[in-house]
Amino acid sequence: MHKFKFDREQIQMVVALVTVAVVAVLFLGLTDMVTREPIAAAQKEALNRALMQVLPEHSNDPLADGFDMEVNGSPERFFPARDKSGHITCLAWETAAPDGYSGTIRILMGVFPNGAVNAIRITDHRETPGLGDGITKNQPWIDSFIGKRLDNAHWAVKKDGGSFDQFTGATITPRAVVKAVKNGLEMFMANKDKLLAMPTAKKSEGDKP
Repeated sequence: MHKFKFDREQIQMVVALVTVAVVAVLFLGLTDMVTREPIAAAQKEALNRALMQVLPEHSNDPLADGFDMEVNGSPERFFPARDKSGHITCLAWETAAPDGYSGTIRILMGVFPNGAVNAIRITDHRETPGLGDGITKNQPWIDSFIGKRLDNAHWAVKKDGGSFDQFTGATITPRAVVKAVKNGLEMFMANKDKLLAMPTAKKSEGDKP
């Protein structure tokens, strides 16, 4: 039986590879530690900016006042706009269109208690530049959702007999967004009483006067 022996050169190569691997792991870990907080802060700020665009004037901090509620078996996060009395005047949440042309489209929508859309904003998408990205750049189309309820619009693109325009050369993308917003409104109407009854978020000890 032959014994396998490492020569000096092979040992040096193994040590070098192990050293490189250890340094790479340490570098990745350090990079994650350094970037985690700035990334989280940037995401929080982006969400807050989007909330300001889909919610009307309010007397609270919708981001800090957000609450979770289980919908269709999974937890969803909701962000309320409240008046000075603490009553919810509008509610925002994110819905998803899984059937976009290039993948899932995430949509933040603000809805009044009567089920009318205040505004929508696309928070994430991979749609084709110059075609499907009209969902973020075509402001008149984005604004066409304002005031729409389940009962005052035909929730489809005009090509399918609906109330909403499609884009030249790109019907799949707006079709997916229209469908997702409609689904969001249906969810809201089915859970409206529970959602609007959610109390104001409790203040922490440090918030007490």
